[in-house]
Amino acid sequence: MKKERSRKHRALRALRILSQAGFFGLFLWLFFSAHFAGQDYIGNVEIFFHFDPLIAAAVAIAARTLLAAFAWAAVTLLVTVLFGRVVCGWVCPLGTVHQAASWLFRVTKLRRPRKPAEGGLAWKYLVLAFVLVSAVFTLDLLGYFDPLTFLTRTLATSTVPAFAQGAQMAIGGAYGAGLGSVGDKLTQVIETMTLNATFRGGFFIGLVFLAFLLLNAWRERFWCRYLCPTGAFLGLASRFNLFKLKVDEQKCIKCNLCSIHCQTQAKPFPIGEWKSSECVYCETCAAICPTKAITFPTRFKPERTPAVDLTKRKLLLASALAFFSVPFFRITQARKRASEKLLRPPGALPEPEFLAKCVKCGECMKACPTNALQPALSEAGPEGLWTPVLVPKIGYCEYYCSLCSQVCPTGAIKELTIPEKTQVKIGTAWINKNRCLPYFLGRPCIVCEEHCPTSPKAIKFIEYESKRPDGTTLIQKAPVIDLEMCIGCGICENKCPVMDDPAIYVTSVGEQRSKENRLLLDI
Repeated sequence: MKKERSRKHRALRALRILSQAGFFGLFLWLFFSAHFAGQDYIGNVEIFFHFDPLIAAAVAIAARTLLAAFAWAAVTLLVTVLFGRVVCGWVCPLGTVHQAASWLFRVTKLRRPRKPAEGGLAWKYLVLAFVLVSAVFTLDLLGYFDPLTFLTRTLATSTVPAFAQGAQMAIGGAYGAGLGSVGDKLTQVIETMTLNATFRGGFFIGLVFLAFLLLNAWRERFWCRYLCPTGAFLGLASRFNLFKLKVDEQKCIKCNLCSIHCQTQAKPFPIGEWKSSECVYCETCAAICPTKAITFPTRFKPERTPAVDLTKRKLLLASALAFFSVPFFRITQARKRASEKLLRPPGALPEPEFLAKCVKCGECMKACPTNALQPALSEAGPEGLWTPVLVPKIGYCEYYCSLCSQVCPTGAIKELTIPEKTQVKIGTAWINKNRCLPYFLGRPCIVCEEHCPTSPKAIKFIEYESKRPDGTTLIQKAPVIDLEMCIGCGICENKCPVMDDPAIYVTSVGEQRSKENRLLLDI
């Protein structure tokens, strides 16, 4: 038999690669557009998330509300029902990253073609069941597994900061080598991009992402194949789509190349074992078939194809595990008494509603112009890991800025206008008199009052008589906090000249969104 590969499917494979590159470029453009560009309007940079049907479903279940912005997710579902998981193969940015990593491992011969894998596909369906059952009990864990949130969070808190640090090293190297003009241009480019370079836990988040990238050396598109719950969700919707794989038995020479190189273990060969719910229509099998035996004809009549080995017992086990896991995620002292460091961004919903909606994507952290928003570590307990908190030691809430409220894809941070935002109290400032220069040393200092943005200012002065070690006394102007005016923006703590542990600090007490986290007495 004459061996000749299909030009049509090779062209389709090239078109798929172009599509992936295009959508990945669009994703990056939107991602890097989420920054302060001189005005308090940022556009719909979070639009990619609104096409994700699993985020729409999980947030709707956990928060008991339907978000109009996620109407776009119906487009993704409709495309999947009609044409299969083409979104996974042709659009998904994280899928593109994993496929690129898989390709790199293949061309460098770190991963060699091996016999088709068997089993393991049920895991992502179990992850899906775990996430959805947890959402029923208002525990939103999707942010840890969804491909868009996983990629965005990693880029925002790990990859981009590492790039920014590297760029600073390059700028320093350029100036050190006497290339001042190169250093100036690099500085201008980096400043225009306004990259946040400091994130708590960024190293660990990056390490997790790197680990999953390295697993592509073992199996191509490991994440998509075994773990992605969104892929499982779309797989369920795609079982009866119009495109069915057909193998011409007269042309097939049973070389098994199609199954060996299948990106997602859809198993084009042996004939009759192809799983439509696993196929991402990458066209690889049809493109590499040496006899043009594989095609994807359109069939309007539903056909039942082999499904993943997913038993009711496995689903019940995953559901039961989710049910019993929910209380463990809520073992935290924050449920008894609010954490003083849990400073949420202005517009954040009351804590239970916030946790039910926040998908931990990191968009707000990327958009924050002062790098103040950081991934939470222990402040909100296990349930709130990697949700945004304001850390005044790193940055502060810019008074005339509401970008974080504009980019939140799920409404966990309510969108605010500038006049509305300036009225929101997220915490209260306090003075540590044992460290404040006028109080403890009798030295003049008005830095906190100078930077306080409210009008009238929330920091005022009183005359204070401090005693010196030699027995003399000094009278200085010392700051006091007007609790009615303070909004907890944290700029006073951030600008305090006492560097290691500032003499003025902000805690969450008095935050407007909570009825419980307040001073016990009316003052």
